[in-house]
Amino acid sequence: MFAAGLLLLGVLSFSALGRPTAHAHDHYDTLHAAPDAMLDLRIALVQGDPKGLETALYDVSTPGGESYGKHLTKAQVEAFVAPKPQSVKAVKKWLAKNNITAAAQSASGDWLTINLSVGQANALLGAQFNEYTHDATNITSLRTMAYSVPSSVKGHLDFVYPTTSFVGPLVSPATVEIVDVTPGPLTNRMTKRKVVTITRTVTTVRAAPTSSAAAAVTPDASCVNVITPKCLQDLYGVPSTPASAGGNNLFVATFIGESADPSDLTQFLGTFRPDVNKRTTFGVQSVDGGTNNRVAATTEASLDMQYTVGIATGVNTTQVSVGTSNSDGIAGFLDVINALIAQEDVPLVLTTSFGFNEKDVPVGLANNLCNAYAQLGARGTTVVFGSGDGGVSGIQNTSCTTFQPTFPSTCPFVTSVGGTKGIAPEAAASFSSGGFSNVFGRPSYQDAAVSQYLSALGKGNQGLFNSSGRAFPDVATQAQRFQVVKGGKIISVSGTSAASPTFASIVALLNDALLKNGGSPLGFLNPFLYQSGASAFNDITRGSNPGCGSNGFTAAAGWDPVTGLGTPNFNRLLSAVTGNK
Repeated sequence: MFAAGLLLLGVLSFSALGRPTAHAHDHYDTLHAAPDAMLDLRIALVQGDPKGLETALYDVSTPGGESYGKHLTKAQVEAFVAPKPQSVKAVKKWLAKNNITAAAQSASGDWLTINLSVGQANALLGAQFNEYTHDATNITSLRTMAYSVPSSVKGHLDFVYPTTSFVGPLVSPATVEIVDVTPGPLTNRMTKRKVVTITRTVTTVRAAPTSSAAAAVTPDASCVNVITPKCLQDLYGVPSTPASAGGNNLFVATFIGESADPSDLTQFLGTFRPDVNKRTTFGVQSVDGGTNNRVAATTEASLDMQYTVGIATGVNTTQVSVGTSNSDGIAGFLDVINALIAQEDVPLVLTTSFGFNEKDVPVGLANNLCNAYAQLGARGTTVVFGSGDGGVSGIQNTSCTTFQPTFPSTCPFVTSVGGTKGIAPEAAASFSSGGFSNVFGRPSYQDAAVSQYLSALGKGNQGLFNSSGRAFPDVATQAQRFQVVKGGKIISVSGTSAASPTFASIVALLNDALLKNGGSPLGFLNPFLYQSGASAFNDITRGSNPGCGSNGFTAAAGWDPVTGLGTPNFNRLLSAVTGNK
């Protein structure tokens, strides 16, 4: 029983074994938490004018409008996001009554962080925090099954995190397929290939040529089996000349201790981009104590940094390393975005290869993160995410009875990138996640494209997805058998975690062309993509993304929930963006 005058904010049921049911596929062991154990609570205050921010975002991101490309300043964005003074007063008064002072707050004041003991948290929230250990990873989290706050903060406080949510620990999305690969001379032909492990089964799709494919150069025949920077440059017409605009940059967010060795990058460039200065490297920015351990390179970070530096030639590239101090990855997602928003100068492109199944992220938290991506977009950042590697079953291939959309790809304010394979022509990679959100409604910018697909689909997959939800992915690139140097050896890596940095690099090069001509960066990309940008993509019409005991969705003419609008043609995109600016 909760005391009178309190508002119940969250209840999570138990399974028969007394474990949380936040994840059907995850299991947690429960222990009583010591009262003096410490935890950080993040309190989200109700933002002042999120609808106004959304309107402003579309104003600066929709081609043809008077404000297109006139991105907002930090102060202008904060004016929309900052909670109303009465909200700040109500929440801080409640905390003060409990002898608690916020340790920190976000730049806009919409997030407060408090450090307190379990005993204090239980008293403050009418809760019972316990220790829950994730069986698969042995990671322990402090959580409660329910909590309450006074009615005096109703309408002022959005939610408290972490409390009742059990977001599974992040795992590295990249899949290693082949090792000990020796490239031939500059053509990058593969002269030796030893198969060591295949961790994902990929269905071979034989595809007929599509009329819309228009690569600047026919890729080498070796690109059928392996992907290198030269393959991507030829396939999509990406220039190899160095970018030169001042202020251009590309940021890569990495988590769970992912690290990239600069010496591996040097070897990668010497092997696959011998035209690039071997001293080329990347910067590192730390969030939550994250570091780049050069002597313990990991697959995902090596892939991300080598293909951003190797494709976005000459663009200033930074790895944002998010520390592992948090028990689940979603806290790191919050912290990295809030850290970037707080900067006077935001990244022009931000790519992330990690994500979650949408159902595992509390709706309030998903909305708050999505609004944070809108803040970046309004200030001129293109936010890019890989769509996931489980087909319609989500981030990874798991058992399911209905299709599982992935987050943050379902946020309407980010650009989601699916995966393709093959060059004669390209076809959808069967692992490419895609579908429809159960949280976010379909944005108007994709109404026409998605309605066309749904009309052709008819009653296919009926009852397995939410046809009115935000549809993803938006675009796609190659995602299979990328050649990566890790620990001095060449390995082959697959997943949409390869597609996301590839597309982000192309956006960075488009930004370079705009900036050199005195223009503004692209920022939030989707309204442009679904309007004048749609014709600049190679339509992918073969392949599907099976999962959940079904064949999933099928690639089709126009937009589809496997490859989006298709794969980029750089020269067409350049013409489209320069014509709009």
